Amino acid sequence: MEQSVLSLRHGPESLVQVVRAVLHTAVVFPGKQDIGMTGLTVKCEEETKSVEPKPEKKHKEPRLAKEVSLTVEDFESVPSYLRGRLTYDQINAVIQGINKAVLGKYKILHQPLKSMNFAVRKLYHRFLEEETKDTKGEFFFVEADIEHFARLKMDRRFHSILSILRHCRKVREVRGSRLVRYVIC
Repeated sequence: MEQSVLSLRHGPESLVQVVRAVLHTAVVFPGKQDIGMTGLTVKCEEETKSVEPKPEKKHKEPRLAKEVSLTVEDFESVPSYLRGRLTYDQINAVIQGINKAVLGKYKILHQPLKSMNFAVRKLYHRFLEEETKDTKGEFFFVEADIEHFARLKMDRRFHSILSILRHCRKVREVRGSRLVRYVIC
């Protein structure tokens, strides 16, 4: 540190060399240094350079699928005959399982076909067969997806939770060709 301060006392030529070295590293290694300025200007006797640091690109992970969510207000608006003895926490546990299944399904659907093994490719083709013109472009799941990805049982309690989600308009039912598809709204 003391040596760099002493070298700056030798004159403006050494200061220009230090600034050029900093600018060179800023150009060669963008985004690797922390410079608190938006732009640096180097003035020499005959030349003027202006270097603007490039804005960093933020890579967002693409959102693969919609997620179901239920607020406390939605839960309280459900009539008691639909709710029964279900609690908000029990419903949210099932909703997390549904979201896990939907994300797993659409993660497979967005994979390149060549990167899949036989079992995953079999699932991929099943997912394509389940899609109809009514569900084209929509995020949906079937009971087999829930059993495979979330390991939830398809019992009476699960179906009552689905009816609560239908009542709150978080999920709608599309029936046809031997399957019941639940489309996320």
